[in-house]
Amino acid sequence: MAGAVVLGAGAGIGRAVAERFAGGGMPVTVVARTRATLDAVAGAIASDTRDLLALTADVADEDGLRAALDAATARFGVPDVVVYNAALVRPDAPGELAAAGQLEAWSVNVLGALTAAAHVLPAMATRGSGTFLITGGMPEPKAGYVSLSLGKAGVRALAAMLHERYGPSGVHVATVTVAGPVAPGGPWDPDEVAEHYWRLHHQPREVWTHDVVH
Repeated sequence: MAGAVVLGAGAGIGRAVAERFAGGGMPVTVVARTRATLDAVAGAIASDTRDLLALTADVADEDGLRAALDAATARFGVPDVVVYNAALVRPDAPGELAAAGQLEAWSVNVLGALTAAAHVLPAMATRGSGTFLITGGMPEPKAGYVSLSLGKAGVRALAAMLHERYGPSGVHVATVTVAGPVAPGGPWDPDEVAEHYWRLHHQPREVWTHDVVH
C-alpha cells in the first residue's frame, strides 16, 4: 500500500485527515510549511502508524513541493491518495489587497494544487488508480474574503479539469467543500470532516462523487 500524502497538514482538517488515513492502516506523509506545525501534527498521529514521513515544504515553492512529493514516493511508492489542504485564509475586501497579495494567496490556494496534481496524477493514471482530493470552501463568494473566494472557486474549476483529464484513467478527483469555521465539537468538527476524505477515497468508480459539502 503506497499510502496517503497530506499537503497543508495543519492542526485542524490536515491533522484529522492524516489521522484518519493512518488509523485506517495506510502509510502517511504529512507536509507543512513550518517545523513547529509539522511536529505537532506528526506527534498527534504517531501512535496510529509506524509508517509516517514528516516533511517541511511551502506549497507556493514549486521546487520544494515537488521535492516533498518525490520524497514521499521514494519512501512509500506512488501515493494512493493525495490531499491538498493548504490555503491562505485572511479577510480582504474588493480592492483592499494589492496585486502582489492576491498573487501570493492564489499561489497557495490554487497553484500549489495544480503543481501537486501535475506531479503525481500522471503516475496514478499510468497505474490506473488513485485519488486526488482538494479542501474547498466558500460555496458562496463573500465580499469580505475576496482572495479566498477566488481561490476556492479556482480549485473547484481545477478539480473539474483534472477529472476530465485523468478520470478516464482511473483517478478520482474531488473536492470537500467546508462551509463554515472548523472547530472541534462544532458543526464543522475536523474529525467529522475527515470522514468525507476517507469515504471519497474508497468510493467504487461507478459511484464516484466529485464534491461533498459539509
